Amino acid sequence: MNLKVAVIVPTYNAGHRFSPFLDALCGQTGQFDTVIVDSGSDDATLSLAGKYHLNVVEISNEDFNHGGTRQLAVDSLSGVDIVVFLTQDAILADPGSLDYILKPFENNDVAAACGRQIPRKAAGAIESHARLFNYSDKSFIRSINDVSEFGLKTAFISNSFAAYRVSALNAVRNFPDNVIFGEDMYVATKMLTAGYKIAYVAEACVYHSHDYSLRQEMKRYFDMGVFHAREPWIRQELGGAESEGVKFVFSEVQYLFSHAFWRIPEGILRTLFRYTGFRLGLMENSLPVRLKVAMAMNKTYFKR
Repeated sequence: MNLKVAVIVPTYNAGHRFSPFLDALCGQTGQFDTVIVDSGSDDATLSLAGKYHLNVVEISNEDFNHGGTRQLAVDSLSGVDIVVFLTQDAILADPGSLDYILKPFENNDVAAACGRQIPRKAAGAIESHARLFNYSDKSFIRSINDVSEFGLKTAFISNSFAAYRVSALNAVRNFPDNVIFGEDMYVATKMLTAGYKIAYVAEACVYHSHDYSLRQEMKRYFDMGVFHAREPWIRQELGGAESEGVKFVFSEVQYLFSHAFWRIPEGILRTLFRYTGFRLGLMENSLPVRLKVAMAMNKTYFKR
């Protein structure tokens, strides 16, 4: 397979994790170009990128958007067949991780591929369970024909570590230019409905998880609700994820019972915060802008 590959990394004040991130990226066995898209960092992010001799595109923080910024990076490239997106805190776990995520593209029907996220080494039980539940150790490929079985999870993908065939991306008219969240699911759903397939590659791993506070959990799920409120066609095409949410809650309680039973009340409380945030996001059209800014994790979306 002779494909030209580029890795795109949106950054903003990447902090102390950026150096190990770059070490892991530059230690990959494959051949690829790297583009850093930085939205106004005022820490050592840009100097570290320069130390590793990486291409940097700079934009203002106010101009950052999850979909539009990624498309800006894609448009800055020429002659590239596959683009791989990594977030600044997703540390490649193996020197062959990028090679692994490219393997599914040997199948011309595969338009996108998602790698496996495993908990960072300092992760607690709640943080670890979220990754273990969502990221299987078994690879798979799904198409629109799998919607009856998997619903919304047919379009399972995460831009913390995901690859896209550029020709397929162009065919579905690229990333959306202004979304609060979920640009990856937006594109994956477009690809599925256009007849393409989406791969999950368990062998392609990154260390990536978050120790969100209760407030951050609510904000993240508020953004998710806003995304689905403004893009209702996705749930119309794929269905909802309520049953998956119920499975997650039971799985989390079982996991905590075995690994950290004293955190079970916290886990239940987090579920309430997530659900409340998501439902408020779905009804965001009825909320004042000031409240939406206060509720959102991506505040600049409402400030524009």
